[in-house]
Amino acid sequence: MVGISATVIRSWETLGLIRPKRTDTKYRLYTADDVRLLKQARYMRKERGLNAPAIVELLVRNGAIPFETRPPSPSNGMSLGTQLRRARTGQDLSLNDAASSIGISPGFLSALERSQTSASVGTLRKLARFYNINVLDLFQPSETNPYLVRPKDRKKLTAGRGVRMELLAWGNTMMEPHLFRIAPNRGSGESYSHNGEEFLHVLKGQLQISLGSQSYRLKTGDSLYFDSSTPHEWHNPGKRETLVLWINTPPTF
Repeated sequence: MVGISATVIRSWETLGLIRPKRTDTKYRLYTADDVRLLKQARYMRKERGLNAPAIVELLVRNGAIPFETRPPSPSNGMSLGTQLRRARTGQDLSLNDAASSIGISPGFLSALERSQTSASVGTLRKLARFYNINVLDLFQPSETNPYLVRPKDRKKLTAGRGVRMELLAWGNTMMEPHLFRIAPNRGSGESYSHNGEEFLHVLKGQLQISLGSQSYRLKTGDSLYFDSSTPHEWHNPGKRETLVLWINTPPTF
């Protein structure tokens, strides 16, 4: 009726978008209001490009969802590894099945889920896309939009050795703005692509980026805008840390 997968419905239920009643045997019972909210959320995701937390936040503000009944975000307090393991087991996937589909080894995925290693930006994008979750969710952002974010309050995520992503805003937003800190000779680790568009501005240092068959070497002050569906790979070719303001729209999956 809604036109979305059961996995997405379960994830939206976890965020508090809907709260279906359960039978004695734990089957969910959906009301007409539940279906209406799900259709509204699907429209917001498809037409407005909002991620799941932003949809819930907007519906709370509009009074469609009671604030007091909304549960805390399941990612609060969870490590990245725990979130990834929960996403995998929630889809009844084995380590081998998930790793094979993503293109990584089961051992690496196991170590990632146990927080014994970190994944590159390219791998994180693939994991989020495969599990149908938003990369923003991996930062464990608060459920409300703070509008003003001080440097000390930024959400940080290590994306492989020598790369750190700092989330600059979250909540009811059409954009995914980051500050990337990239150590010398470190980068995305591999080529990746997704839906949307991207804008980046080099604040300090250098960035070598490949877009399909084209390659660009950016220096301090340079900007670049491109279609995210173009396979892209990047690294810091310099001898000092590179800082990049990087914006995706809509928020990436």
